[in-house]
Parts: sequence; structure tokens; C-alpha cells
Amino acid sequence: MASSILHITTPQRWEASQVEGEYRGDTLATQGFIHCATAEQLDGVVERFFQGQTGLVVLTIDPDKVLPPIRWEHAPDANELFPHIYGPLNVDAVTGVAPLSPG
Repeated sequence: MASSILHITTPQRWEASQVEGEYRGDTLATQGFIHCATAEQLDGVVERFFQGQTGLVVLTIDPDKVLPPIRWEHAPDANELFPHIYGPLNVDAVTGVAPLSPG
């Protein structure tokens, strides 16, 4: 298992979650989990889902501090396992926030 996992979001969504005490992202309500990736998977995720978008941030998450279950699952059309958080992410599990830089 990875020592940390990553999630891409908007600064506004992250700031709102700090007030609320938990982060729900944009897929928890619709898909039942929050999409994450390892550092090695991040470039592919950006290329596939965030191409051309700017002003995003990357959350670094300590999996040992995450309260909901994390399941490593295959994504459609991917031959690798991705970490999915099955519930609202407790904000104290986030150990870093950095701007998503191209490349």
C-alpha cells in the first residue's frame, strides 16, 4: 500500500471542506467514493481527466489517518488498481495541499 495517496480538487472545494470538517469531493454522492491515485498514477489521471484545466490543487492524504474504508479497485479501461475512499474524508488525514502544475 502507498505511504500517501493523492486527490485533485479545486481550492474552493478544499476550503469549504475545512469549514465543514470533512471533504466529499464531486463523486462521493454520485459514485459512492472519492477517486484517488498514487504519485506514480497522477500524471496519467491528469492527462485523462483534467487536461487543460487550471487552478487545481493536489491533496496529499495519509491513508493511515483516513476514517472511511479505502478500497484498491480497477478503474474502467485501466490495468492497475486505484485507491477509492468510501465515505467523507476527514480533513485531518490531509497532510499537504499543493497547486497542480502542468507536467
